[in-house]
Amino acid sequence: MKHQNQLQLIKSKQIMKFFLLLTAIIPAYSCNTPQKSPVVIEWIAPAAASSVSNPLKDDAAAAQEGKKTFTQMCAVCHGEKGKGDGAAGIALTPKPGNFTLVKTQSQTDGAIFWKMSEGRAPMASYKAALSAVQRWQLVNYIRTFKK
Repeated sequence: MKHQNQLQLIKSKQIMKFFLLLTAIIPAYSCNTPQKSPVVIEWIAPAAASSVSNPLKDDAAAAQEGKKTFTQMCAVCHGEKGKGDGAAGIALTPKPGNFTLVKTQSQTDGAIFWKMSEGRAPMASYKAALSAVQRWQLVNYIRTFKK
């Protein structure tokens, strides 16, 4: 009986050592394993949307109204200066758009209008939340971020 208890104790110690070793190896392995970045597909508006003309183009008053809407609804993700660095946008994938980039500014007004209207996760659709006029005003305000 004594011999059997000793064998059981030895086996228990071996099992304990094995689990301790595993708990040391697994975190070290997972920290050194490169994490896969999510694949982000470029967001391109359809050609039909890109060809839509802005009815408020070059309207400074519309841009000022757009700024009010932007501050209330967009800055939290896109940042106050439109750089995509808002507090709520930090954890989002894909990251919020940076409106100061040539890549963004080279899009047509219609494409920008379509994107804010339709949305794409994690960005919501604003078709129901904002009127067409408000969305065009936002397009005009986004144009003020041009460097």
